[in-house]
Amino acid sequence: MNTKNIDKIIYKTCTHLQSGGVILYPTDTVWGIGCDATSEAAIKKIYSLKKRSKEKGLILLMSSKKMLDRYINNMPTIANEILKNNNEPTTIIYKNPINLPKLLIHQNSIAVRLVGKYFIHELIKKFNKPITSTSANISGYETPKKFSNISSYIKNNMDYIVPEIESNIDSNKKPSKIIKLIDNFNFEIIRN
Repeated sequence: MNTKNIDKIIYKTCTHLQSGGVILYPTDTVWGIGCDATSEAAIKKIYSLKKRSKEKGLILLMSSKKMLDRYINNMPTIANEILKNNNEPTTIIYKNPINLPKLLIHQNSIAVRLVGKYFIHELIKKFNKPITSTSANISGYETPKKFSNISSYIKNNMDYIVPEIESNIDSNKKPSKIIKLIDNFNFEIIRN
């Protein structure tokens, strides 16, 4: 697909995000359900759609360290090291989030993944705000490995479905590694 078509898809996706819509889109790992991470109303739609407990957090996707700095108070030293040396999709759980709806904050923390390539990076960069990410399934059901495995219930309840525009999502992809920051210098691996 050429750049002009991708730009049109990004524009259309941003329009849905700005109006509080819920989207089905390719992340850097698996297909995800997302919305504007600063819109509590849109976040509520995702919890309802997935039949997910509000006690279970959502991952936020961001395009850069600069964007991340707008939502984390007192960035731990170890986080900068992890981000600098990371070469695989990694979600980091940060303490002391700011400028986000309370619904996204669990135990004074949020989970964030910086995406470094593909359509999703360009989308978030253009949108200029984080978007939520959760697997494209009802809570408790298996994460679909490819677009054709996503249930019609999920597809039919989206405000917008991003077309399959690249081959970065395939059956060999897996959810991201998850790291929890303990303090300024220590962390623990939650999921490898």
